[in-house]
Parts: sequence; C-alpha cells; structure tokens
Amino acid sequence: MSTPFYVSPEQLMKDRADFARKGISRGRSLVAVQYADGVLLVTENPSKALHKVSELYDRLAFAAVGRYNEFENLRIAGVRLADMRGYSYDRRDVTGRGLANAYAQTLGTIFSSGGEKPYEVEIFVAEIGATAADDQIYRLTYEGRVADEHGYAAMGGDADTVSSYLKEHYTDGADLADALHVAVAALGHTANERGEVQDRVIPVEDLEVAVLDRTRVQPRKFRRILPAKLAEVLADRGPSETAPAVHSSETPTDLPADLPGDAGGEPPVAPPLS
Repeated sequence: MSTPFYVSPEQLMKDRADFARKGISRGRSLVAVQYADGVLLVTENPSKALHKVSELYDRLAFAAVGRYNEFENLRIAGVRLADMRGYSYDRRDVTGRGLANAYAQTLGTIFSSGGEKPYEVEIFVAEIGATAADDQIYRLTYEGRVADEHGYAAMGGDADTVSSYLKEHYTDGADLADALHVAVAALGHTANERGEVQDRVIPVEDLEVAVLDRTRVQPRKFRRILPAKLAEVLADRGPSETAPAVHSSETPTDLPADLPGDAGGEPPVAPPLS
C-alpha cells in the first residue's frame, strides 16, 4: 500500500496564498478615494463590456480585481443578498459592513477548503453616509480578511507603488475633480520590469470611473462618469500612452479561459451569501 502524499497545513495555506496573489497581481490596479461628497472608484479597464466597478445597492458600490468570472459571481450574490435583506426588513438595514462580512465568510470558506482552488480576487465594498465621516471603504482579500480603509486604498497590479503615490498626494476633503486627477495619476505611477517607477498618462477611453455621490437627490447614489466628462476634467494632462502588455484575467482578450465554456470548464459558482 502506497504512502499518501502529505503536505503540512502551513505549507498548503502558503501555496494557496501565493497562487491567489500571483493571479491578482497580473491585473491592473484599482483605487478608491474618498472626496468631499462621496467615494470615487477608478481603474484602468480597456474592456467596454466587462465592468470592474458596479452598484450593489442604494448607497453601496462594489469594485474588484482578479479573475472576472469569480468576482462577477460574488457581485451577483451580493446584489441578491442586499435585495432580499432590503425587501424583508428595511432598505436602511442593507449596510456595507453586512455585505463585507458576508463576502468575508464566503472567501474564507473557499480559501480554507481543499476541494477547489482559492478565488483570485480582491474586493472593495464602499458605502456613503450622511456626512463624509460616515463613509466606509472595506477591502476584502482572497482569504476573507477584512480591512477598514480610510481616505484612499489600492489593490491589484502594482498596488504598493500606487498606494505610495496616493499617500504623498491625497488631500482630505478634496473636490471630485482634484480627487480624480490624483487617482488617475496614481494608476499611471507604476514600476516597470526593472523596478524603475515611471509615470504614464492613461487614455481616457481606457478608464472606468464611478462615484457614490451623496449630493444626488435620488435614493440610488451610484453613477458612472462617462468618457466625455472625463476628457473635460482631465484635459490638462499630457499625451496619452498605451498601457504595457499584462497577463490579466480581467478581460476576455487577455485570458480567454476566464469565460464560461472555455477550455477551463465552467466557472466555479460562489456559495450563497448569508
């Protein structure tokens, strides 16, 4: 009788964490920035069909990096949970903390399970309140860890370099135009293969931008900022530069196996959030 192959739990968790981190780092960064009237979410996304930033509920937004099919399953599950909770109780009972905790349970269960690979995703759940002091940004990692971010946060790609730029240039209480300039500049401030930090001007058409705007009179505070408006706000930048080639799992042009029905088989379905 052959001896079963043994891997220590510590080594198994380390290998799963390394696998997830490598998948997330292959994509493009995403930043969340608090400004005077809400929360700004910006990412570089050349795809016009697949969104990385979406609405969750009235005052809640969802943003993610990593494998598109995996975080899209999580987004849909979160929307269903929010709708059910708002319908069963009250719309005010749907909170960012509740959705973040539900996502943490799901991601933690998947990461610790030995039956399937860990999700290669990181998530922002953003919520705005009546004042800027009530705004919340929750960051969830692939293993289900939750962090309460303040002011700004970055994930995916070269997140450390982007975060360092935000730390130097972020201004508390800035207006939307200033916050947008800082966020877009931070996304273009990345390190190349030799570790040299370079500043790149990202084309407006490659940006995906959305805000949670507390000044909106509608109950739903989420709105996208279209390229025409972005071009107007960012008109004072220099000439745009093409993004460097990356092996990303966020768009079908980068890694077709991400999509349902490809060689990778059907995508895993996230467990129902509860």
